[in-house]
Amino acid sequence: MTQLTGGSARDLGIVSTLVDAMVAFARGRPKAGALLLGAAALSTRIPGLGVAVSVLLRVYRKLA
Repeated sequence: MTQLTGGSARDLGIVSTLVDAMVAFARGRPKAGALLLGAAALSTRIPGLGVAVSVLLRVYRKLA
């Protein structure tokens, strides 16, 4: 079984955020897509930021 290291977990979070950004653009949400792209870029410096932004956007959409 393969272990998930800190670097690969961070990369997985960045890829997940980029996929969320592409989905947001495809669904006609350019502001959310741009926010997610920015969060993915910053995730290289601040681990977990992209995932946190993605979760917060989902919560916001549920409440709005």
